[in-house]
Amino acid sequence: MIVAWLSIENFRNHRSTELSLDAERTLVVGPNGHGKTNLLEAVALLDGSGSFRGASAETLVRAGRDHAFVRAEIRRARRTYLVEMEIAAAGRTRAQVNGQRVRSLRDLADVTSTVVFCPADLSIAAGGPSVRRELLDNVLTSTDREYRAMRLDFERVLRQRNNLLKQAGYRPDDEALATLDVWDAQFAELGEAIAHRRDALCTALVPPAQDAYHQLAGRAADMELSYAAEWRKSSLATALANARADDLRRGSTTVGPHRDDMTVCLDGLPARTHASQGEQRSIALALRLAQHRYTAQLSGVEPIVLLDDVFSELDEGRARRLVGCLPAAQTIVTSATGHVPPGIEAHSQVHIQDGEVLST
Repeated sequence: MIVAWLSIENFRNHRSTELSLDAERTLVVGPNGHGKTNLLEAVALLDGSGSFRGASAETLVRAGRDHAFVRAEIRRARRTYLVEMEIAAAGRTRAQVNGQRVRSLRDLADVTSTVVFCPADLSIAAGGPSVRRELLDNVLTSTDREYRAMRLDFERVLRQRNNLLKQAGYRPDDEALATLDVWDAQFAELGEAIAHRRDALCTALVPPAQDAYHQLAGRAADMELSYAAEWRKSSLATALANARADDLRRGSTTVGPHRDDMTVCLDGLPARTHASQGEQRSIALALRLAQHRYTAQLSGVEPIVLLDDVFSELDEGRARRLVGCLPAAQTIVTSATGHVPPGIEAHSQVHIQDGEVLST
């Protein structure tokens, strides 16, 4: 799978950028703050997973404009697709593939798949649960159509349940309680299914993640991944019933997959509290490499690799070992200096300044 051609318009600080990308490696060079990461962000949006920087649609649109556009020619398994996205500063983002509107942005994963490595990945090991949930959901969304539909249904039910909790307040009437019973039943069914798939993914990611960690860290260590959900000791339906009074008081749902975590342990100790910063970096990189390998195995195509100024955050040894671990996939690398470790020399360079491509 490759992005052969990319066009972005009114996206972040890019007024109008169009370029062809090398099928193997492209190095994007330019001063910090001039639009290198914005270019990678546009590519990553093509798989429907949203901004890897957690940005809202409003911030993706160039100041003073109402819409941004991202268009790309994707070549996948001997087929060519034209993916087009219209991002509204206020409103709904729309996308189409070969002129046909997609029902959900997440369905773009059937065409495009990306794995992003960025400095913020340190939070995979050291940050809060939402970062690790997002990693699991991104992998499942890109490989499991049924999971995508399940997630959409779950998010809808969660919104409806939260709205009802807020409206009902401390003293819900019989009608509100009956409606809450309906939402609880749907929430429990969907939540159990989501947790089951996430749990299975944690197990599946262990071998490739541990293998990658050994190569990156240069030493043997046992990495463990486990799905952490207290409610699974009984059932989600039971947990919801036990939490109902508290949920009504808070006006929100306090238990379920939207609050769960993935625990990462190194040599039997929680990485979040016991791993050094160097170990946490290796863990994060190992999980990204495992994400790529798992996705490639299930989809049959190699996801595009996006490396956003990663090497500046690594010591020489880890940088060299990461190069040795990178898959044989289309890779786009950003660098403020233009210097990258030996072994990842780019076949083409793109120079960006003030959101404009100066040369390719």
